[in-house]
Amino acid sequence: MINELTLSKKTIFSFEVFPPKKTMPIDSVFSTLDELKDLNPDFISVTFGAGGSENCDNSIAIAKRIKDVCHVEPVIHMPCLNMTRADAKFVLEQFKQAGIDNILALRGDKVEGKTPCGDFKHADELIRFIKDFDNEHPEKTSFNILGACYPELHPESSSVYDDIDFLKQKVDAGATHLLSQLFFDNDQFYRFLERCKIKGINVPIEAGIMPVTNKKSIERMVSLTNAKLPKKFTDMMARYEAFPEAIRDAGIAYAIDQIVDLVTHGVQGIHLYTMNNPHIARKIYEATKSLFDVAPIISER
Repeated sequence: MINELTLSKKTIFSFEVFPPKKTMPIDSVFSTLDELKDLNPDFISVTFGAGGSENCDNSIAIAKRIKDVCHVEPVIHMPCLNMTRADAKFVLEQFKQAGIDNILALRGDKVEGKTPCGDFKHADELIRFIKDFDNEHPEKTSFNILGACYPELHPESSSVYDDIDFLKQKVDAGATHLLSQLFFDNDQFYRFLERCKIKGINVPIEAGIMPVTNKKSIERMVSLTNAKLPKKFTDMMARYEAFPEAIRDAGIAYAIDQIVDLVTHGVQGIHLYTMNNPHIARKIYEATKSLFDVAPIISER
């Protein structure tokens, strides 16, 4: 399980992948996984489906592939906003049957034109539901539950302090590990870690890094996350946005620079949003691998 990584005291390096679009065969992501496994990630998370999809069959198949074929620990996303309690129980039973032990418990995105079920308003309610499910099935292995966090202001929050209060509720409910939303200003992440420390949030927190390789993707992600773009980043985009190969290489270089700074400052892990692109993940891995190798040695000095 993922919580065993905490005991190893290593700097965690993990990936996120997502199921292919309905028009694409699932084998397309299997080939991506075959390449990612060679980069020795500590775990690979797989999203539940874009826009609150209720069909998790592909996600489960991908998670099983990660575990059974790639021999890497999988983490499966579970957004609850559009689930009833009966839906959630059914999904958990599917996870158990598939041998998936790690869940990233999420509220999930609101879907335009769709009214939330109302059984789960926030992720901490799902976390407590999963813990209750485990208590009802003591004969089976318990789930390890991860949570998500926003280093910057959540789009629906009134203040960063409210964000921290809600995050503490997730941890108190049973989240043992946190994965952050993407960000492009490391100082924002360091301030976030300080707020967590003051609030008594002591579980591992991984920094979410997304290599931006085109202008369209960054515009979409900023609209969803409210991530701040430092001048260094906007200058890069403005200079190279008309040149696809240059903006790809500049985006990779920017992500590498972020990771070097984060690992140097002793972050507990890096969660790389791969966008199902193993080529980019490999370039980042090859440029930073030695940092992860020596990070535990440095921390023990």
